[in-house]
Amino acid sequence: MSAAMITAISTIIGAIISGVVALVVSGRQHDKTIALVEFRLNSLEKSVEKHNNLVERMYEAEEQIKVTEERMKVANHRIKNLEDSKA
Repeated sequence: MSAAMITAISTIIGAIISGVVALVVSGRQHDKTIALVEFRLNSLEKSVEKHNNLVERMYEAEEQIKVTEERMKVANHRIKNLEDSKA
């Protein structure tokens, strides 16, 4: 075998090994990235769920406030009628 042939073969083998190593490293990094994205997505989903729960509770509280305000108006009207009837 000539020196040129040995150099060519060793270059090809080196390139193949480099390619395999690059694929393995790239695959591991991809898995880490996917895990991080899933973690962040789960965190965001929890945050959105808390927000939605708060919005629902505030809606219910506002409805109760409206009912209470209406009851107060009715009670005040009745008190005014009783005061007017005594006078």
